[in-house]
Amino acid sequence: MLLGSISSPSFPILAGNATYLPSRSGSSDFHLPCRIGVCVLSPTVGIYTVTPMEAAVPLLQKIALLAFPILIAVVLHELAHGYVAYRLGDPTAAHAGRLTLNPIAHVDPFGTVILPAILLFSGSPFLFGYAKPVPVNFANLYQPRRDMVLVALAGPLVNLLLAAFAALLLKFLIAPVFLKSGISANGAMMMLQLVHAFLLINVSLAVFNMLPIPPLDGGRVATGLLPRTPALALARLEPYGMLIILLLMTSGALDRILRPMQAFLIDTLL
Repeated sequence: MLLGSISSPSFPILAGNATYLPSRSGSSDFHLPCRIGVCVLSPTVGIYTVTPMEAAVPLLQKIALLAFPILIAVVLHELAHGYVAYRLGDPTAAHAGRLTLNPIAHVDPFGTVILPAILLFSGSPFLFGYAKPVPVNFANLYQPRRDMVLVALAGPLVNLLLAAFAALLLKFLIAPVFLKSGISANGAMMMLQLVHAFLLINVSLAVFNMLPIPPLDGGRVATGLLPRTPALALARLEPYGMLIILLLMTSGALDRILRPMQAFLIDTLL
């Protein structure tokens, strides 16, 4: 959920082997490991490396600068997963009260509030956190294997749309209007930092979550698109997915993988 040098994930707390559940047509469709038939679709997780511009501002201002963009990005990411699943036949997220813009429904007290706050107040160069996962029962989907891909894509796609919106604000509103208007220099800079952070956070969420490592959204997309044998092999990595991500992160490999993609998207949008 939090990103930075611009990176951010989503992972499900899942265990078990890949299973087959009957679709409504009676055929067997492959999907990711589930618990009691319900897959927990990627709680939005993320890593955010504080940029030099953000590091230079006072702590309370930094909190205000990052909290609002992160909250919007995470809530809409999770809402998109649940809404698309609902439209494709699965009401699990709706019954769990997750089809709402109320951030309380998506916030995990420790992962969304306490852990990032500890890192922020301790002066950590990066932030790390996560939101509640969205429950999705792939057996309820009209075409489980195809629809699993669409549900997984929904969150990153929403983040890309939000990033594009932020880029439009920066190019056509903030730069030509706010920076040339009567707004104070401090006010203009705060607005610039806020929208810039919103852009980085959403690009980071989209890129990180599309890594083809289960249980990230990209892992679910890859599992749905690959032939059965490699899809099963990839799905079996799910219990070790977060360990793989942490190893990539601590080794610096994750940053080397993500940064070119993030830079390309930002350059394209701006």
